[in-house]
Amino acid sequence: MFVDRATVTVSAGDGGKGCCSFRREKFVPYGGPDGGDGGLGGSVIFRAVAGEQSLVDLRFQQHRQAAAGGPGRGRDCHGANGADCIINVPVGTLIVDADTDELLGDLTAAGQECIAARGGKGGLGNSRFVSSTNRAPRTTTPGEPGEARTLRIELKVVADLGLVGYPNAGKSTLIGAISQAHPKTAPYPFTTRHPNVGLIDGAHRNVGLGHDFLRHIERCRALCFVLDMGGVDGRDPLDDLAALRRELDLHLDGLSRRPALIVANKMDLDAAPENLRRLQAQESLQVVPTCAELMENRDEIIAAMRDLLDSLPPEHPAPAVPRGGPDRPDETP
Repeated sequence: MFVDRATVTVSAGDGGKGCCSFRREKFVPYGGPDGGDGGLGGSVIFRAVAGEQSLVDLRFQQHRQAAAGGPGRGRDCHGANGADCIINVPVGTLIVDADTDELLGDLTAAGQECIAARGGKGGLGNSRFVSSTNRAPRTTTPGEPGEARTLRIELKVVADLGLVGYPNAGKSTLIGAISQAHPKTAPYPFTTRHPNVGLIDGAHRNVGLGHDFLRHIERCRALCFVLDMGGVDGRDPLDDLAALRRELDLHLDGLSRRPALIVANKMDLDAAPENLRRLQAQESLQVVPTCAELMENRDEIIAAMRDLLDSLPPEHPAPAVPRGGPDRPDETP
């Protein structure tokens, strides 16, 4: 089950309360205060993990809470820090505060972390309040409450290359032909429920699957336009290409101008050779003809995709988000 959006409520742990205690030891007549501080509350942390592909866990577990800090104890013993609540999410996940629309984190590389809710500070024990005029204080402070937030979690798939085409153009069939994946294929629109991406006119206005698919293409470094050269649904493949580019740019300006190639599919149909000739006369992009169902030119398609990706400049992944801060030492393993 592919889930790319979820709303969750997260609560960090409260800090532990400070302890009021006095030293009691044989042969020590003036023990003095020895109450320790409370522990830090646990934080709620999102971590990008390469093995995760969906937000399905968050769909069914919409409330996450970190542990509270332990109370301080005598003999200047500090309370235990509360355990953090670590939430594993796919690479490409955005964490947004649902109330303010503030972007808290954009996890674009495996291992990146985002603290969505910080745990509260621990309270102070009475040993902290000793002074020259107050040798036996009984003052303590409670722990601070942890942060609580309602979050909107969104996934934008991170990929080197994204397939873009009209429904029934053969994107899923192409994936099955050039890889070990076995996506569902059928002779009707919107068979695919995972983002390949399939577009129709008006997709930028959320027509069809619209934004559900369009936003995933934003992360792709390169594009592969998959065209139905036979015009099975009564469309002209050149018009399809122009419409696809228009929809991409209406969603995000300049999106259609990313490095790309064209896979001319369904070349076994009667109208395909003439449409291919017209396409090659008009386009400067590399065009690879194929019949994905028959696995024609499989190696040529793979080589063209590899050459396209190899021509791109290397990526520079963003640094991991530290879990530390002024009140909590960096605990990144």
